[in-house]
Amino acid sequence: MKSEISRVLVKVLKEKDLVLSEKEIEDKIEIPPSSELGDYALPCFFLAAKLRENPVKIANDLRNKIEREKGFEKIEVKGAYLNFFIDKRSFIQKTIKEVLDKKEKYGSSDIGKDKKMMVEHTSINPNASPHVGRSRNAFIGDSLVKVLRFLNHNVEVHYLVNDVSKQIAMLVYGKADNLKFEAMLKKYISVAAKVKKSKKSEKEVFGLLYKFEHNDKETIKRFKKITKIAVDGQTKILRNLGIRYDKFDYESDYITESQKVLENLKKTGKIFNDDGCWVLDLKGTKIEGQMKSPVLVLTRSDGTGLYPLRDIAYTLDKISKTKENIVVLGEDQKLYFQQIVEALKLLKSPYPKAVHYSFILLSEKGKSRKMSTRKGDVVLLEDFVGDAIKKAKKEILKRKTKGDAKKIAIAAVKYAVLKISPNKSINFNLGDALSFEGDTGPYLLYSYARACSILRKSKNKTRKFFNIKEISDKEFQLVKNLSEFPEMVLNSYKNLNPSIIANYSYDLAQSFNEFYHSCKVIGDENENFRIFLVESFKIVLKNSLNLLGIETIKKM
Repeated sequence: MKSEISRVLVKVLKEKDLVLSEKEIEDKIEIPPSSELGDYALPCFFLAAKLRENPVKIANDLRNKIEREKGFEKIEVKGAYLNFFIDKRSFIQKTIKEVLDKKEKYGSSDIGKDKKMMVEHTSINPNASPHVGRSRNAFIGDSLVKVLRFLNHNVEVHYLVNDVSKQIAMLVYGKADNLKFEAMLKKYISVAAKVKKSKKSEKEVFGLLYKFEHNDKETIKRFKKITKIAVDGQTKILRNLGIRYDKFDYESDYITESQKVLENLKKTGKIFNDDGCWVLDLKGTKIEGQMKSPVLVLTRSDGTGLYPLRDIAYTLDKISKTKENIVVLGEDQKLYFQQIVEALKLLKSPYPKAVHYSFILLSEKGKSRKMSTRKGDVVLLEDFVGDAIKKAKKEILKRKTKGDAKKIAIAAVKYAVLKISPNKSINFNLGDALSFEGDTGPYLLYSYARACSILRKSKNKTRKFFNIKEISDKEFQLVKNLSEFPEMVLNSYKNLNPSIIANYSYDLAQSFNEFYHSCKVIGDENENFRIFLVESFKIVLKNSLNLLGIETIKKM
């Protein structure tokens, strides 16, 4: 409805020779603190300077011009506020008809038509099973991809495999070639501890990287074998959570190209040699002030390239194929990403949009802790989800109810992660996340299942018409929530923030449950209308949860 109001206001403001976009106006529209002040309100203060008029006069002028528009029961002025009271009957009919007509397409649009995008996310070092902290990258990335595709973007999902890293070299050094995936982490931890204490061991690890870069076939074979074992194991775990990738890119494929990048950077006059290492000087850029020594080291002293050099080559390749690029990175990568951006600017190249996320802290027995693969202080994602499934089964038995424990567990974990804005850290408690009440994934699934149950019991199977007699506040509020879904999808897309969809899902479910508790559906004289309302809720909640990668359940 906000977009409808802004559309009308754009038209009447043009009559006053003021041209504003719908978005400029929509951003100013508020929800009044009381229904007595209307359903929506426009504070006119921001128009005063533009029109050089008193904001109260502006509000009155706009009201007089808009009163001839359909869709409003009345429009009132309170001080400098223009308050809109919606014509509830026509608004409800229009909203429900749109939901029922569009079904799984409700909330979608062609904003991404003919637009190709590339999203790179997750990209875990292929040295061990992923821990819970890494899941946030995958969950955010997967949800963003679903939002983009819902808006009809042509999206290709990439996973960068760091197959020529020090981490893999340590596993090669530790003769992990013949180990199973499950044993990789233990081996990596022991080798990392040994390399940290021994300069000789570290030198041998770097020697393996040198051999790889200089095309030693036996060394390359060993690196690739370990990488395949790790990547196959990691992606199997992620597939089990419904997360898939279109293409896997390998860092080693950019070794040759990275040397060309190095030569092009030399031409800029911004790199220098420091004891055999090639270093990019970042003085005079946005990096200065954030680092004691604003530089980006590109190679080791033996001439082998470091990850940043190959990352620049990889990013240039991505940009050459698809200009619209998104990459999901941890907040600890913010400075590094800025360094890469400055390097790309020197090469006169565009650069990706980055979505940075903060860390997951596991809360157990009142204490919170961050995870580290190298130190072995981790909770593996596979074990964590397995534990969540066991606890979900216990909860189902305790409640004497039904439900798919795996779907409930995955919904609990995904929702608990995605409901928090990426720039905020998460203090994750599995017990809280698995609760069937409150702001949780299981609560959302239960709300959906409750709607399915109502529809199964109803004798109104025609779904061809509905009559509206009296309209309660709870009914109208639910319809308002339904009408806001397309706007929430667009906001999530514009801000690259899945938490907008997640929080909307909870608000919608709350609104439905308040409606359900105060409005009898089956056997009521308003059953005809209310069944259509329940059906609409079911469609919109499912659409919303789909964008979070959460599967719905019909019975709980």
